[in-house]
Order: sequence, then C-alpha cells, then structure tokens
Amino acid sequence: MIKKYGGYVLTVILSMIVGITGTYFIMKNNIKNTEVTKTISEVSITEENTIKSSIDKIYKATVLIESYQRGKVAGSGSGFIYKQDDKYGYVLTNNHVVESATNVKVINAEGVEVDAEVLGTDVYMDIAVLRISKDSILQVATIGDSSNSSLGDTVFTVGSPEGREFMGTVTKGILSGKDREVAVKLSNGSYIMSVLQTDAAINPGNSGGPLVNINGEVIGINSLKLVEAEIEGMGFSLPIEEVMLYVDRLEAGQKIERPTIGLELFDVANTYMLQYYQIKLSDDIKEGVLIYRVVDNSAASNAGLKSGDVITAVDGTKVSDVTHFRYLLYKHSIGDTIKITYIRDGKESTMDVKLNK
Repeated sequence: MIKKYGGYVLTVILSMIVGITGTYFIMKNNIKNTEVTKTISEVSITEENTIKSSIDKIYKATVLIESYQRGKVAGSGSGFIYKQDDKYGYVLTNNHVVESATNVKVINAEGVEVDAEVLGTDVYMDIAVLRISKDSILQVATIGDSSNSSLGDTVFTVGSPEGREFMGTVTKGILSGKDREVAVKLSNGSYIMSVLQTDAAINPGNSGGPLVNINGEVIGINSLKLVEAEIEGMGFSLPIEEVMLYVDRLEAGQKIERPTIGLELFDVANTYMLQYYQIKLSDDIKEGVLIYRVVDNSAASNAGLKSGDVITAVDGTKVSDVTHFRYLLYKHSIGDTIKITYIRDGKESTMDVKLNK
C-alpha cells in the first residue's frame, strides 16, 4: 500500500515538473516572438476660418502712399484703388496723409512707383482722392456698406505700418463698435467724427487703408487710432458709405461746402466765458451751447435766434457742447431745415432754421 502511494506521489511530482518546464519554454518562446507595435497618428490641421480668399480680393488694390516736401519723404500712409477708367486709377486715402505735400507718390503691391495727382481733399471727413496712371493698377477694390455689418463680425485691414519696410501688412480682428463719436483736433478747432471701432491692429502708416469684411468688401477707411498709454486695441475707421457721398465732388476738384448758421457759441460749462460776459444761467442747465453773437442776415437771425439763448438740442438730439453742435450741423446740407430746441428766459422752445451756404 505504501509502495503504491509513493508511486502516486512520484507521478504527481513528475507531472508538476513537466508542467512548470513546459510553461517556462512556452513563455520564453512567446516573449522572444512578441513584437511591440507603435501606432503614430498623422494629424492633419486645417484652418476652417481662413480669410485668404478675402485678402486676395483687396490685397493688390491696396497701395503705399508717400508724401514729399522739398524732395524728401515727409510722411507715409496707405490707400486703395476704388475705381478706374480708360486712363486713370482713383485712390482713396486720408487727408492728413497728403496734407501739405508738395508731391505724392503711390507704390503698388509689386513695388511699382508712380506720381499721383491730388484731385480733392476734405479736412472734416479726413479723406482725399488721388489719381494715378491706369498702367500701375493691379486690382480694384469692391466697395461694401458698413451698415450691413454687425458687432462681432470678422474684419481685417491691409496697409503699410511704418512705410515700405512693412508694406502689405494684414491684421485681423472684429467689428467692436458702430456709430462711435470721436473728437479730433483740427487746425480750426475740434470736430466729432462718426466712426467704426475695431480691435484689428492699426498703426502709423495704416491711415487711409481699407477696413474689409469677410467677403473682401471695403466697409471703412482707417483714419485714426486712440493713442493713450492705458488703452490698447482701439482702432477707428470712417464708414465707407459716408465717404462715398463726397467722392464725386472730390474727383471733380470741388470743395466740400457745408452749411452755415451764423452763430458764435461757447459751452454752457465754460465758466470763464460766462463770467466774462456776465451771464448767469439756471442751475438746471447742465449741457448745451450759449449764443453770444448772432451774425446779421444769417440763417440764425432770419429764424429769430438771439444772443443769450441756450441751444439744447438739434432735431431732437441733445447737444453736449460746441464740438457736438458742429457735428450735428454738418450732418446736413445747404438748404436743409433743422429743428433747434433752445431756452430763452427760462422757457424751452423749438424753431425751424433753414441752413445757408
């Protein structure tokens, strides 16, 4: 019996040895033949919102403009071809780009340089129309309408910040604001401009260049930048539909005439002038302009406005100061009739005033 049990144990032990040995050889063989495979995925990056096709519609229509005084470059800016005929191409830019220049040169996207003739300028709109030879035209811009644009729309600019070195620079952003009223200083005083606001980078040399929508249409002319140490990313452009109202007259070399009303004014907040003229206003009058002189036979005198009247609104829009009053006045044309709200002897009234040349 013991002999039989010992044989059984021996058989079990031999089976275990064989099993362990077999497992060892199988594992060793598998490890030897195992291949470690690395899968590397190739990632294809596509830019779904590229504006390349839009840039192509305006890029070669944009030009660099150099203003010369006494044979030397006095300044530079940008512009764009908005029209051509059988002989010439016509360029829109800012008045301040070519102001005081003795001669002007235009350089196209291929570096071809030609002389330009300044046909007409307007200081209040800050626009100028130039004429160049048709041979140098590479492309004509498509004119759009900023009134069809919405806040947040993608916009971009093409221009030449800092002149030739960075000619043809494209910057992109969004339409940040519409109908902004920005005061600018002119040689004859301050004036308010109604502008578009964008966060697309606008630097010196971009002035006069196009602000363009995603369809490649010009919706504005870059005109100025709010430059303050604590403010960044605020660029401004003139709405193109307002600019185009004046283009035909500028092409013909005509001066843009604006209506006159025949008033000498100062702000009601100007305490020095109030004291000088010994005028005491009601504490309720916080905004508006005070009339201290009415020109004889003017639109104002014919309507019945008098010295001492305080104008508080034009066509229902409240007047904040003299600069704002001028802005509201210049939105009209010669011969238009406007409604003026004024205070006289503590009583508010409204009258119609027909504007003169």
